[in-house]
Amino acid sequence: MGTLKDRLQQDMKAHMKAGNRTALATVRNVLGEIGTREKSGKTPVELDDAQTISLLQKEAAKRRDTARIYTEAGEADRATAEIAEAEIIEAYLPAALSRTEVEAIVDEEIAGLRAGGTEPSMRQMGQVMKPVTARVAGRFDGKTVSEIVRSRLA
Repeated sequence: MGTLKDRLQQDMKAHMKAGNRTALATVRNVLGEIGTREKSGKTPVELDDAQTISLLQKEAAKRRDTARIYTEAGEADRATAEIAEAEIIEAYLPAALSRTEVEAIVDEEIAGLRAGGTEPSMRQMGQVMKPVTARVAGRFDGKTVSEIVRSRLA
């Protein structure tokens, strides 16, 4: 199926043909951000899907923050434009998980450690967080994930 970046590039071409200006500009900006991130280090890297998702989340959040500032300043049109861009970006993000789904994932990982003969305590928080974070990747707030893990291990 290709990477998320491939999908963004294909969609950019489709938006160009369709004359969808907002989507085209938004996807082009995001691809620019990806390019900048890939070239910013000492050695160029290729962002994987998880890194691309993380970047997309930040880009969408930036637009939503800007929209809030515009709304507070009475600039409804500009706020609407920012929200439209955020929604275009969010369409590329994996569906969010519910707290119940995340709790179930945490419980599964803890049960897995127990099955392996380890009785998890706060000391093993990292051993629980690592697989949970990998499974949840970009679909739930990381801070809340660590709170859930902490409450389960306490």
